[in-house]
Amino acid sequence: MPGSRVPRWLRILLPAVLIILWIAGGAIGGPYFGKVSEVSTNNQISYLPASADATKVAAALPGFSESDAIPAVLVFARDSALTEADRALISERAAAIKGTPGISEAPSPAIFSEDGKAATVFVPIDSADASDTVSALRTTLSKDLPSGLSAYVTGPAGFTTDLVGAFAGIDGLLLLVALAAVFVILVIVYRSPLLPVLVLAASMFALCTALLTVWWLAKANIVLLNGQVQGILFILVIGAATDYALLYVSRYREALRDHQSRWDATMVALRGSIEPILASGGTVIAGLLCLLLSDLNNNRALGPVAAIGILFSVLSALTFLPALLLMSGRVAFWPRNTRFGSAHPVLAGPDARGWWPKVGRAVTKRPRLIWIGCTVVLLAAWIGIPQLNATGVPQSALVLNESPARDGQKVLAEHFPGGSGSPLQVLAPTARAAEVIETLSKNDGLGQVQALASASPSGTAAATVQNGTAVFTAPGNPAAPNTVDATVSDGHILLQATLKAEPDSDAAEKLVRDLRTELDGGNDPVRVGGTTATAIDTNDAATHDRNLIIPVVLVVILLILMLLLRSILAPIILIATVVLSFGTALGVSAWVFDGVFKFPGAEPAVPLYGFVFLVALGIDYNIFLMTRVREESKHFGTRPGILRGLSVTGGVITSAGIVLAATFAALGVIPILFLAQIAFIVAFGVLLDTLIVRSLLVPALAYDIGPKIWWPSKLSREPSPREATE
Repeated sequence: MPGSRVPRWLRILLPAVLIILWIAGGAIGGPYFGKVSEVSTNNQISYLPASADATKVAAALPGFSESDAIPAVLVFARDSALTEADRALISERAAAIKGTPGISEAPSPAIFSEDGKAATVFVPIDSADASDTVSALRTTLSKDLPSGLSAYVTGPAGFTTDLVGAFAGIDGLLLLVALAAVFVILVIVYRSPLLPVLVLAASMFALCTALLTVWWLAKANIVLLNGQVQGILFILVIGAATDYALLYVSRYREALRDHQSRWDATMVALRGSIEPILASGGTVIAGLLCLLLSDLNNNRALGPVAAIGILFSVLSALTFLPALLLMSGRVAFWPRNTRFGSAHPVLAGPDARGWWPKVGRAVTKRPRLIWIGCTVVLLAAWIGIPQLNATGVPQSALVLNESPARDGQKVLAEHFPGGSGSPLQVLAPTARAAEVIETLSKNDGLGQVQALASASPSGTAAATVQNGTAVFTAPGNPAAPNTVDATVSDGHILLQATLKAEPDSDAAEKLVRDLRTELDGGNDPVRVGGTTATAIDTNDAATHDRNLIIPVVLVVILLILMLLLRSILAPIILIATVVLSFGTALGVSAWVFDGVFKFPGAEPAVPLYGFVFLVALGIDYNIFLMTRVREESKHFGTRPGILRGLSVTGGVITSAGIVLAATFAALGVIPILFLAQIAFIVAFGVLLDTLIVRSLLVPALAYDIGPKIWWPSKLSREPSPREATE
């Protein structure tokens, strides 16, 4: 819309209103950074689908006990035998913690190991205050210990506390590192003091308003929010909003050279950038919403939460940033030249200056050699993909930095059965009680079988089978056992047995899977739950999600590209190149994880998240490139259009790719194995897409194919007048 047709007051009022609205949204949403913990959870059970056995067992627990406590295991150990003074101190400390806030029931008496070198105390902890309670316990236990005696707090409560502690820097440190990295890159790219501030302001206000929306949705239990989802939301919004901002800034700077009026330049820049930004944002949102097909609540939660972040990123890039730049005008680019009437250096034909016109001219000389060579090199790295052991990792490996719970679990396994504190839980129909107890009792990998029994002083009773009948014996006089009834809830009893292997070991996983197979059958099934079963069900659901969602994402993005480019062949080629680079990134990552970082493996969700982010975000750069190529091809022909499109978008797309890689790399400051692996895969893959796929492979392949790249649209059949003349 020409500026002369728009009243001057509206040209001032409209951007002012947009700026005020965004500032208001940011001011309201900003304080919610410190309130995320109020609506987030890191409980692994909450990730599982309702159909999982571990979920059904967890849901049945309130019927057997009013407490929602999770167990903590206190471990005391000495390299030599515990002294009498040690034993007295352990009993004293166990008694002293009874008054600690957050302990829902009395701790168990101290249990000493057979080798006499260690002791354990089991403490039920209120799940709502687990982290604070465990921290207080660790302080109490470690105070003034005799030389040589060590104390730990481990078990489910200990591991949960360490996980929460690892996410503690997600509000401050993660944002600080990401913003600092982006700011430095923007200063280098723009060589302007003001423009980087405006771009970062657009990104931060997008994040604040997105967080405000997500917080209230989580408060209403519409979406699930946890540390993992929160970290990805922060990084995704900063990276995507900055990328979209870079594309708009590039268009606006072009328009300022051709239009004296800032309003006219803004309208031209919006017309040129709205299609690729909406298409890119829509592609990412569509890819993320495919996660709603997931069985895992954690994956399903990320879809809408991240989609909301991308939506606000798009809105900020198309409303807030244009308003800021309209108000500041050419001053935003100072000291660089954006004078009206100045030349476009990268669009000066054969004499165009700069790196990207040179790259374009190099592509035209040997396009087939370039795209074949790039393909061969990228395919070579696929050899590493089988090395990526994405079948799950032990709970003790989730936290990369110091983990007192992991240290305590290691000591516990040296002196006690490895599953102490994390028992196997079996929900059995009363009609099958004897059969299930006998099966558990005969398993060499399990310790004593117990049933929850409210009539027993300890709350549990030993479960045995006598003459084909289940018998439950409460602790008492060995000469006169006290037989009690097991607690029954909804026609089921709850059995527990201690795993001899560590709960996150391969042996424990095999035992649970074998038990489920052995106990399978009947109209009223037996459910096996507990820590090990939860990990198994999580990994199985993640594997199902990966196999289902990856093909769906490919089809959805392919359809969007076909609508955007009015072509069938070009979208297929673009999808193929992005999948090629994803496989390369995965292969290289497998080598790095295994050979450099010595990671114990990866969760099944790692390839899925890597794929969704790399394909959805990697296709962005191809969208930025090919929409501009199509625009130029209408006027200059396909092959000249490819060169012009590459020349004009090369700088902005490279900058955007580096920004996005830097923001995802910032996830590495959070010491969580999953986030560290996602950070490397996405950062490396984005750089691969930006520097090789979009810069060399796609232009060379498109140049080699020529106008047919647009098949079956009219552009593929009719060359432009200029191309026909040439």
